[in-house]
Amino acid sequence: MSAEANLSRAVPKPAHIPDALVYDYDAYRDPELLADAFKRIARMAREAPPVFWTPRGGGQWIIQGYEALLKAYRDYETFSSTMASPEQMKALMAMLPPGMPRIPQARPISLDPPEHTKYRAPLQKTFSPKAALAMKDGIYKLAHELIDAIADQGRCDFVAAVAEQLPVTVFLKMFGLPLARQTEYRALAKEQIAGITTDPAAMTGKSLRLVDVMHDTILQRREHPTDDILSLLWKSTIDGRSTTMEDMEDWAVLLFIAGLDTVVNGMGLTMLHLATNHTLQDELRRDPKTIPEAVEEMLRRYSFTVPVRRVAKDVVFEGAPMKAGERALMYDPAADLDPKRFPNPEVYDTNRQDKTHIAFGAGPHRCLGSHLARVEMQIIIEVTLSRLRNIRLDPQHPVRYHGGHIIGPDSLWLLWDV
Repeated sequence: MSAEANLSRAVPKPAHIPDALVYDYDAYRDPELLADAFKRIARMAREAPPVFWTPRGGGQWIIQGYEALLKAYRDYETFSSTMASPEQMKALMAMLPPGMPRIPQARPISLDPPEHTKYRAPLQKTFSPKAALAMKDGIYKLAHELIDAIADQGRCDFVAAVAEQLPVTVFLKMFGLPLARQTEYRALAKEQIAGITTDPAAMTGKSLRLVDVMHDTILQRREHPTDDILSLLWKSTIDGRSTTMEDMEDWAVLLFIAGLDTVVNGMGLTMLHLATNHTLQDELRRDPKTIPEAVEEMLRRYSFTVPVRRVAKDVVFEGAPMKAGERALMYDPAADLDPKRFPNPEVYDTNRQDKTHIAFGAGPHRCLGSHLARVEMQIIIEVTLSRLRNIRLDPQHPVRYHGGHIIGPDSLWLLWDV
């Protein structure tokens, strides 16, 4: 089958979009993206306009220039996080059959200020820098256990053996979900991320499945609170009123997806880079104090999240004529490889003077879990390098990537000396 056959169907260009702003890029199935994601993204950052329209994925805008993306993140009145207008939501609700379960919404990420602020506030303390630092001892312990379990093998799929295990286990403990169902939860998170869609029926079905697997635990934490996030949220208030089951369902959908998928990809990309850079491995082993700076450059060089926004009104944004209802991808990975913002952006440089990336977004929706993600990535680098020597890629298992809204390796087979 040809590479072209794997692409999503190209839709006709709307009349209001000038030819100069069209660039053919499939954010989900581009063959070059799946073969070598960041090589393809870097080429796009060099070739395409800062804001362009692609006919793939149903036709959508991609905002990839660093300054343009920063501006868009802060302009939530134009680039809305609500995936449907109030009119569309009303029409959707009217179409639902009698007795249909309520549709959970991933709040606060699916809201704009000021409503967003009300739902985000109860989560701030749990994901603060202080809270992340307080978890370091437990994360170190888990990291040592995971690396010790594979050290004598000389090879493994790092994604499955470590990158999936550590952040997912940490999250499940924080959230209060049973560790025994970890495999089931991870599979659901993968399904949700891989299948992000604008189809209301598909979105509803996925959200309802997530709520269903967490429903009993949510209720248990209301009656028997512990020291986890679910218990904390039951004790919270939103704009002065008590938390409801609907609020808990909405928070749960968001935190479930974010906690069980995003950092996995960051860890995979970090170890992929280290496996092909032995000089850097040696430098970080000699001086682990430089690991935090190394992580910041990793986050810049390999930013992996691609949030989506709805254009809320007709606007000319950075020269691009957009219409209300159109879709825009906030392409963090390309923005952090913007040659107008970062000299030699494809070069990884721990000593780079300016590493001010937007891997965690910007504006009111900046990632709540960024502090915890940094701690987890720093610890896994330190522990892995302290136990495994001469880490390298396994030539029998070429790396393949997934595209979409979170970019990373599907698997990462590594070898090391035993």
